[in-house]
Amino acid sequence: QVQVVESGGGLVQPGGSLRLSCAASGSIFSIWAMGWYRQAPGKQRELVARITSGGGVTNYADSVKGRFTISRDNAKNTVYLQMNSLKPEDTAVYYCSAHRQGTGIYWGQGTQVTVSS
Repeated sequence: QVQVVESGGGLVQPGGSLRLSCAASGSIFSIWAMGWYRQAPGKQRELVARITSGGGVTNYADSVKGRFTISRDNAKNTVYLQMNSLKPEDTAVYYCSAHRQGTGIYWGQGTQVTVSS
């Protein structure tokens, strides 16, 4: 099993910044990528950003390119999401994911991000 724990959500004004953190523990071998997804009320969960464990290859949703940056610290099994220039439409529950070969995706409990004045 893999345990995934997020932190760093909260309330921020439009144009502001937040940094989310996510730590994976347990059977972390064979985790080939970690990422962030989000789900707004009444909408499906969507990929925000993902980074591979090996080469650090990243991919982003078009809606966050240029504003969000995903990074990782392999030694700490931790991934970060730096969110800048936040917009009200970024409001959602953000979930961290750990992608493990053979056993699928492990999810964190989610952290609320609210962008509002």
